[in-house]
Amino acid sequence: MLYIIGLGLGDDKDITLRGLEAVKKCEKVYIEAYTSLLSFGISSDGLSNLEELYGKPLTVADREMVEEKADSMLSQACHSDVAFLVVGDPFGATTHTDLVVRAKQMGVDVKVVHNASVMNAIGVCGLQLYRYGETVSIPFFTETWRPDSFYEKIKRNRDLGLHTLCLLDIKVKEPSLESSAALKITFRGKKVYEPPRFMSIGTAIEQLLEVEQKLGESAYSEDTACVGFARLGSEDQIIASGSMKQLLTVDFGAPLHCLVITGETHPIEEEMLGFYMIKE
Repeated sequence: MLYIIGLGLGDDKDITLRGLEAVKKCEKVYIEAYTSLLSFGISSDGLSNLEELYGKPLTVADREMVEEKADSMLSQACHSDVAFLVVGDPFGATTHTDLVVRAKQMGVDVKVVHNASVMNAIGVCGLQLYRYGETVSIPFFTETWRPDSFYEKIKRNRDLGLHTLCLLDIKVKEPSLESSAALKITFRGKKVYEPPRFMSIGTAIEQLLEVEQKLGESAYSEDTACVGFARLGSEDQIIASGSMKQLLTVDFGAPLHCLVITGETHPIEEEMLGFYMIKE
C-alpha cells in the first residue's frame, strides 16, 4: 500500500490522527521537500522532531527523486506499506497526482489522507472560497525569461468579479544555470544546485505590475485591493489587506508567502477584510 498523507500547513502537530496511524505502520516513510514546506522547514532539527513524533526515520524526497526515481519507492509499496508525506494536502500539486497514476499503473493500492492546504486556508481572511476563479502561479523572472501567461487568467477572473489566488514560486534544489546548460556539469563529482529561493509578496507584486505595464489591458493596478499571507496556518502567520502599493510597504518576514487579488466583494467579505487592513 502507498499512503499519500497530508501534513497540513503549520508544524509537526498538524498531521491528522488517521495520518499518524498510517505513518506508524509503514515500513518506509518519505517526505517531499520541494512543492512547499512546514514552518520549521526541512532542517535536521525539523526532521528530528518529526521522526520523534512518528517513531520512524524519514527519507527526504526532492523533486528529482519524485519525478525521475519514483519507481523505486513504488516498487517498495508493491510488497510493503510505504508513506509519502506531503505538506498541505496531497493534491495541492500536480506532481502528486502523477504519482498516484504511476502507482495505479504498477498495480499498487493507494490510500490518501487529506489535510488543510493553502487552497482552503485562505478563507481565513473572509473572502468566500466559492468566489475564487482560476488559481495562478507566479514564477521568478530572470533576465531572459519573463513569462506573462498568468496575466490573462487574472484578467478573466477580474472581469467575472472573482478573486485570484496567486501561488508564489519556490526554488528548492534547482540545478544552476551552468549545470543546466551543460546538462550534467559536476563539481567534485556532484551536481551543482542554486541556493533555495522563496518568492516574497513584494517581488510578486513588482512582477505583476511590470506585466501590467507591458500589456496594458487594465487587469489590475497598484491601487487594486489584495490580501497578502505569510506562513499561513502557523502560529506566527501574517495577513495584511490593502492595495498592491500598500502591500509593498509590509515586511511579511520569512516564507512561505502567497497573494490574493480581490474581485468584487460583498459587505460581509469587506467587514472581515477590515480586520486585516493596513493602517495608513
